[in-house]
Amino acid sequence: MNSPVESGFVPYRVTSSFDTVDFMLSFVGLTKRYGDVVALDQATFESPAGRIVGFLGPNGAGKTTAMRCVFGLAQPDEGTVTWDGRPVDEADRLTFGYMPEERGMYPKMRLSNQLVYFGRLAGLSASDANEQSGYWLSRFGLADRAGSKVDDLSHGNQQRMQLAVAVVGHPKLLILDDPFAGLDPLGVETMADLLAELAGSGTGILFSSHQLDLVEDICEDVVIINKGRVVLAGNVEALRSQSDHVRVEVTVDGQPWTPESPEYVPASRSVRGGNFIIGNHVTMEQVKAEAERSGSVSRFSYGPPHLSDLFRSAVNHE
Repeated sequence: MNSPVESGFVPYRVTSSFDTVDFMLSFVGLTKRYGDVVALDQATFESPAGRIVGFLGPNGAGKTTAMRCVFGLAQPDEGTVTWDGRPVDEADRLTFGYMPEERGMYPKMRLSNQLVYFGRLAGLSASDANEQSGYWLSRFGLADRAGSKVDDLSHGNQQRMQLAVAVVGHPKLLILDDPFAGLDPLGVETMADLLAELAGSGTGILFSSHQLDLVEDICEDVVIINKGRVVLAGNVEALRSQSDHVRVEVTVDGQPWTPESPEYVPASRSVRGGNFIIGNHVTMEQVKAEAERSGSVSRFSYGPPHLSDLFRSAVNHE
């Protein structure tokens, strides 16, 4: 089978640079209640085209509800979801790709037929849908399973297939609810590379995940939501560099050092100790001097907090 590029069909929209793309998904004052439960509380944030935005929060924070509002699967009580400055409508949704947390595929339909079907729903011609079906099955290492049913796949391969369904229609925007769940390290790497490639071509990507190390590696921007409210949002590197805290790692006499002062908060990624967060009003000279009173310092390093540290701080201070 010829590749999509060889046949003249590009598998996703290509733009010269992010600056030339004006499309923006915006959540403006979104509020959604389920009885006494407030799932979203005046949530306001943006997801631009050509950017990868990590949408983070504890379980039950409102992430899935916000994503469902984009596709009309949940109706906000207040606020709007806009695309290119106007309320999202059905025509817009046909240009979006969606990967729900729960499986959104037909379990008894064969993979190749399923991708053709969803491609046609997204507006592809029959020939383009067939071509794209073959392309994405090959891209996700599922070409030899084209005749299999979704029920016959492992959890990881079902996850790959679900993303193939989301991208087969050449989307301008991808909304992905926990896309890395259940993937092995190779699968995670493959999917991360694909998201970077799609964003580079101009596709906007908003995805949720609990794997904060991974989000920090691949996302340019993050939105952190808690109890339905946006508690922190912005460029990942800017948020880290502008933080008023420092992450420090200290080893004394070959063992992770655990300071006694309550000002030294154990870091969220620390397993054995030795990593902690302190306010930047404490100098590194003070920290090192205190550590040296406990023994010989064999390792001393410091830098901006990790995304996991920012996440924990933002959520715990709510």
